[in-house]
Amino acid sequence: MASLHISNVRKAFGATEILRNINIDVGDGDFLVLVGPSGCGKSTLLSLIAGLDTISDGEIRIDNDRVNDLHPSERDIAMVFQSYALYPNMTVGENISFGLEMRKVPKTERKQAVANAARLLQIEHLLNRRPGQLSGGQRQRVAMGRALVRNPKVFLFDEPLSNLDAKLRVDMRTEIKKLHQRLGATIVYVTHDQIEAMTLATRIAVMKGGVIQQFGTPAEIYNAPANTFVATFMGSPSMNLLPATLVAAEGALALRIGDAGGALEIALPAQPRAVERYVGQRVIAGLRPEAIGVESARAPDAVREIDVKVLVMEPTGPDTYAMLEMGGIEVAARLGADMPHTAGERCSLRVDLTKLVLFDAQTEERIS
Repeated sequence: MASLHISNVRKAFGATEILRNINIDVGDGDFLVLVGPSGCGKSTLLSLIAGLDTISDGEIRIDNDRVNDLHPSERDIAMVFQSYALYPNMTVGENISFGLEMRKVPKTERKQAVANAARLLQIEHLLNRRPGQLSGGQRQRVAMGRALVRNPKVFLFDEPLSNLDAKLRVDMRTEIKKLHQRLGATIVYVTHDQIEAMTLATRIAVMKGGVIQQFGTPAEIYNAPANTFVATFMGSPSMNLLPATLVAAEGALALRIGDAGGALEIALPAQPRAVERYVGQRVIAGLRPEAIGVESARAPDAVREIDVKVLVMEPTGPDTYAMLEMGGIEVAARLGADMPHTAGERCSLRVDLTKLVLFDAQTEERIS
């Protein structure tokens, strides 16, 4: 496998800039997910890595080799498409081995490579069938098998699960995760689904408008979002963003949420100096739904009891999603399955402030 280095990459069509100053370093064996809304540039970036399009500026290196000017066939990459792109007149085995045949790989080696890929993907019993006889999930496995036999330096996946139904997407997501763990492969994976990004990636690049908003591990992206876009895009339900004022109260800091009539003041645990500079100013307080209604916390001294009004309760089995009114603002909470509350009642819930993230109200960037 190989490392991937993307340095100051730009892509423009005339005066229209599609990608701006993209910088990403992916280590050998990493699973990078490019995630963002439609039109953010993630598929364009994948095409540049694959060599299906040319970059306007910057450099792409696989290991230490500059590949900007190399044909796709010379980059030692394999791509799995959203549409599977299987040949309908060929059997599964012939589809998987076709690329090897075009490269004049000897027949015995092709046969062994196909057998190994089929065993790994558990499609040995399908080798003599044609694509029209397969389910969507089986077709996707065949497309992955065709990439696997190449034994490339980098695998590229372009929204491979978007054509599958919800349950099959979950199953295939698990299979791709297992595959990465077995192979230790370097993978670049494009999706608009933040759940896929969180569950599959070792590194995530969140994109918007052709710009990387944040690059980091899933934990970094989720727990310390760089700005309010990342905060709300990653996570389901998304992070609550509450307009607030940072105030000094009895030698400590507090958040004042809501208007004067129904304002809620929450005393904060010790904050970094960067936060202290915002005393008297408007900020945006970010709280994940699971930080509200906690039963236990790693730092009990950072837990506060807060009065809320229950607006809606939505039991899902293992959890109960709730819409609450906090300081006159609606917030989402992920509560335990057996929470004894009903819509319309007022109650007191514990909030874990170790999970609080504060953003500058003007720039919407995280205060850190």
